[in-house]
Amino acid sequence: MKERNNDFQKKILATFQVEATERVKIVIDGLLRLEKSDDPAEQGQIVEALFRETHSLKGAARAVSSSEIERVCGSLESIFSALKKGQAKQSAGLLDILHRAVDELVHLLSSVSSPPSSKDLTKVNAVTDALEKFLAGEVSGERETSSSSQLIIPAPDVAPEPVVLPEPGAFRPHETVRVAVAKLDSLMLQAEEMVSLKLAAVQRTADLQSSSHEFGSWKKKWARVYSDVHALQRSLEKNNRHGDRPQHGFDLPKFLDFMESSASFLRAFEQRLADVTKTSLRDQRSIALLVESLLDDAKKALMFPFSSLLEAFPKLVRDLARDQKKEVELVMSGVDIEIDRRILETLKDPLIHLMRNCIDHGIEPPEERRRKGKSPRGTITVSVSQKNGDKIEVSVSDDGVGIDPPKVRAAAVKNRILAESEASGMTDDEALLLIFQSGVSTSPMITDVSGRGLGLAIVRERVENLGGHVSLESVRGHGTTFRLVLPLTLATVRGLLVTLDEHQFVVPAAGVERVVRFHKEEVRTVENRETISHNGQVIALVQLSDILGLPRRSKGEDSTKALQAFLLNVLNRRIAFVVDVVLQEQEVLVKSLGPQLVRVRNIAGSTILGSGKVVPILNLADLVMSAVRLARSEQPRLTAEVTRETERRLSVLVVEDSITARTLLRSILETAGYTVTTAIDGIDALTQLRTGDFNIVVSDVDMPRMNGFDLTTRIRADKTFSELPVVLVTALESREDRERGVDVGANAYIVKSSFDQSNLLETIRRLI
Repeated sequence: MKERNNDFQKKILATFQVEATERVKIVIDGLLRLEKSDDPAEQGQIVEALFRETHSLKGAARAVSSSEIERVCGSLESIFSALKKGQAKQSAGLLDILHRAVDELVHLLSSVSSPPSSKDLTKVNAVTDALEKFLAGEVSGERETSSSSQLIIPAPDVAPEPVVLPEPGAFRPHETVRVAVAKLDSLMLQAEEMVSLKLAAVQRTADLQSSSHEFGSWKKKWARVYSDVHALQRSLEKNNRHGDRPQHGFDLPKFLDFMESSASFLRAFEQRLADVTKTSLRDQRSIALLVESLLDDAKKALMFPFSSLLEAFPKLVRDLARDQKKEVELVMSGVDIEIDRRILETLKDPLIHLMRNCIDHGIEPPEERRRKGKSPRGTITVSVSQKNGDKIEVSVSDDGVGIDPPKVRAAAVKNRILAESEASGMTDDEALLLIFQSGVSTSPMITDVSGRGLGLAIVRERVENLGGHVSLESVRGHGTTFRLVLPLTLATVRGLLVTLDEHQFVVPAAGVERVVRFHKEEVRTVENRETISHNGQVIALVQLSDILGLPRRSKGEDSTKALQAFLLNVLNRRIAFVVDVVLQEQEVLVKSLGPQLVRVRNIAGSTILGSGKVVPILNLADLVMSAVRLARSEQPRLTAEVTRETERRLSVLVVEDSITARTLLRSILETAGYTVTTAIDGIDALTQLRTGDFNIVVSDVDMPRMNGFDLTTRIRADKTFSELPVVLVTALESREDRERGVDVGANAYIVKSSFDQSNLLETIRRLI
């Protein structure tokens, strides 16, 4: 009985979670529309809808005994009721509180089946208290900075998951059915596996056609022999008029009888072979149509409009912009295009990183935009378009400051990505591509939001893992555009089948501009690099075997024979890769390499040809970057061994008044190989700086006698230490505190609530 009750409770909670999630989506959408609306009548309609949704959600939460969700919904209901009756006035500050309350609802719904933690209860209390104070008139809801009126609500631990708002009237209830996504995924995988059967059927038909062709050639030779034998018979009969039996013992009549019977057999065999080949071709076409139809229907079942991913982004942009004290409008177009759900799920994090990048690095504060003659409200545009039928392009652009190539070069050198000589020889376009390297960031300060140089590296890695590629365009003062080219589905891709000696590879056709043929004497050397001329342009030429670490083509080949290469146009670069033979273009089923080989350079996956042979699928962006690295391989580079040896000699001054935190930081840093000296406050730290030699200061903020802000100010004012990196590690996480950290000259600001020792070590490594 107890087990049955538990099962019933789980079903009830699952049903509630589905209903509650749908209602929260509607509330989020309503708040965003309310914030943008200037029409009192429309505002009244939106408030009425919000009141009804929160009231219904409160009742549903009471039914499943979710008291925390019920409390938050009750407070929201009271606010909307007051707005309806004119007893409260809508304001920007109130909307901030309402959005934070909805964020807490999303968080509570994510763990509705387990009891709330003490931290969750604290946040629920803070949210409901803030709403009650507003109703009681203790605060106006306007954004005020005085401590007496400011509402402080803890931020959620994680950003809410993107939500999918239902499309009213899109379907009738009896035309839809709920199916677990896992079941659809299973059907999709089985449908994809049938592509291998289709390719095998094509191969079998090709084998039969080849055998039929070979048999036809052999039959012509047999017919000539058959004719010669008959001529021989006539000659022998003419010369042997008496009918004597030949003395050599060869029984010609018996041989002729065999030839006659063989002729009948061969005619019958040829007919059967022709019939089997014809039947195989018909079956192959039928299988192809059925598999393609099944796969197409399976794809449609898992295809979602791009808007389903972007529905949460207006709120995300609003919250990020509000946190940065910027005004940003999000414009979206082409979002009705449907794409594989698995691709959408993988794109969520890359698009969030791009949004953060646009807001944090791109869009300027309103005052700065006004000085430049721009609208105080910046614009981020997300545009989705279909390309060549089987690909889409997602562009994310902003009208901000653009990217400064010299700053990117300097950041790459500072973080040991490049040597100074390498960076100075780079063009601006080449320098821009460095922002996709892990560890490269032009942010003046490292915070919990940005500055670690990981976001764009993640974007590139995720997109390439999907079989796509990323490019960018940036104009100083006018903004930046990122372009993501992706397949519509993960099932199959069109690719070129190429060979290197006995090895075969598939080159995704998405980035191949064309196949080129040339002779050895056409190769020219420009700046120590092999090139060819194509349509009046000089194209870099690279041996694919060198990129993949394979031996070059065997010597002794015909030097007059035309060479072949495929020309890639990826990451704003055009490079031709030499291969032995380009066999054909064909559709292939993409297979992952598994968790053991999750990231193999230059390899995106594998496929099984119709012959049963396993062939690697090449990663186009990796090929281009590997070619660039190969061209610069002779230039001096800092090795990891030298870097680690340098780190062992580095000295860190830790400034912390808490003995527990001081001991923890010392342990972390000494384990990493640093020499650590400690100080108990800012005054002690200044004394230590004057008597010791340090490479970096890691300091708390809230300390007696002299806090971390004042310490940083004193360090920057002293010519001896003005360039010394300073990392502030503090519990103060408000936007104002981070801005003060920037103002006093701190290089990084790490919040203790999100402290991770790997983040601290990575930050120190980047700064010294």
